[in-house]
Amino acid sequence: MIAISLQSGSNGNCIYVESRGTGILLDAGISGREAARRLAAAGVDIRRAQALLVSHDHHDHVRCAGVYHRLFGVPVYISEKTFRAAGGAARLGPFREVRQFRPGEFLAVGALRIETVPTPHDGADGAAFVIDDGRVRLGVLTDLGHAFPGLAEILRSLHAVFLESNYDPQMLESGPYPAFLKARIRGPHGHLSNPEAAHLLRGVYSSRLRWACLAHLSEQNNDPGLALQTHRHILGPRLPLLVASRYAATGVLDV
Repeated sequence: MIAISLQSGSNGNCIYVESRGTGILLDAGISGREAARRLAAAGVDIRRAQALLVSHDHHDHVRCAGVYHRLFGVPVYISEKTFRAAGGAARLGPFREVRQFRPGEFLAVGALRIETVPTPHDGADGAAFVIDDGRVRLGVLTDLGHAFPGLAEILRSLHAVFLESNYDPQMLESGPYPAFLKARIRGPHGHLSNPEAAHLLRGVYSSRLRWACLAHLSEQNNDPGLALQTHRHILGPRLPLLVASRYAATGVLDV
């Protein structure tokens, strides 16, 4: 299995995963042209994607779903509530094929089995994803709300993970955001902080987990170096760590 984060953050999210001849896209928060360009730079034709899975209705995850569908002919998997909350075809444009799911269901796309995990993030009907090709399991766990029951068990089952590490508590507290937005971010329907994500990883670490890629970092309330430093301080040297950029693709990550 390979994975490429094309972009991660409040300015747009998209991840490509491929294994055993099946490619999928997770979220469509960057332009179709840019997603195709960044994948091509990694040697991947975006038209190899056999599905686009949308996690929730926030703009940075869903805004280009209709474009991907029309440009690349990719079926869109999205919950009914998420589709409605995102404005449906009236806002996203016409669709020939929308495949609805309920978070908590399993999806089959080619050789991949995908677990959709309900999240308490403040989207209309949010889901995180676990992709299983029969040999390895990759988690795409962002916009989580909080470390909800069952999250640690999911992490223990994974071979690699994109894990939300959204903010540094001190940067958030001293930063420019209004009080209501700070409360939303650190509340039960917001985001995981660097220490919260690191403690989660420390609590579930085993030799099964090959790497963790810290994702969805805040531009105002985090810094890639600080996020890595916090995780290293809590985890020690035992787990390879990467950071998904807000502005560029990662390399091709092997699971």
